[in-house]
Amino acid sequence: MTEKRTVKHFTVSSSPDAAMFRSLLLRNRWLRDLPTNCLDDMADLARLRQLEDGQLLHAKDDAADGLYGVVNGAIKVSSTGLDGREAVLTVLSPGSWFGEISLFDDLPRTHDAHATGPTTLVMIPRRGFQQLLERRPELYPHFMRLLCRRIRLSFAMLEDSALLPLSSRLAKRLLMHAHNYEQNDQGSNQATIQLSQESLGLMLNSSRQSINKLLKRLEQAGWLRIHYGQIVILDEAALARLALGELAEEL
Repeated sequence: MTEKRTVKHFTVSSSPDAAMFRSLLLRNRWLRDLPTNCLDDMADLARLRQLEDGQLLHAKDDAADGLYGVVNGAIKVSSTGLDGREAVLTVLSPGSWFGEISLFDDLPRTHDAHATGPTTLVMIPRRGFQQLLERRPELYPHFMRLLCRRIRLSFAMLEDSALLPLSSRLAKRLLMHAHNYEQNDQGSNQATIQLSQESLGLMLNSSRQSINKLLKRLEQAGWLRIHYGQIVILDEAALARLALGELAEEL
């Protein structure tokens, strides 16, 4: 059976505003310590890309074209099996950077990447990125820390899948996304997560129905509030305890 691919048509504009690019880098704790002149060099290389909802950025096994940062919207990182089932690794929120693995090992992309909602990305082209590292080898430790974080998260997810009940894994994933997003509910300190229940189910290898039931229980407990396509965190401390497995039996 021939696999159907989404055609990639990007809207590419000029370099992003320097202040916006710096803000994007500063959102990432592994990149915010880059020297000022390195930030300027990266800003000179960067280009904006606009994607529509569901649009394919790159497919698994595509050659790497650059390093990406999410300005707004989101990127779903996933794979599709031979039977057509989709496995979602994560949904990357604004401030997230991705694509560095293929830039360092010179191998194809590891997963598909699709836009979730209208999405704006910053892209640093592969060749320019490699030339920057050749000129500034002191940048390697910053990107190695980013790679190490990816490895740690991957190990943690494997461990959670084997040891934690679904309710704890859901709480942990919600908190992870809440910490990644810098969006608050109507100016309050309550984090608002732009993530569908279907995406949560795919990330946690569970059904949308099971995720919906758990979310409603958490809402009844007063720990979060559910909107269409949004989840507002009301009690982060309670979710943190649930993520550790302390309150799982109460749900």
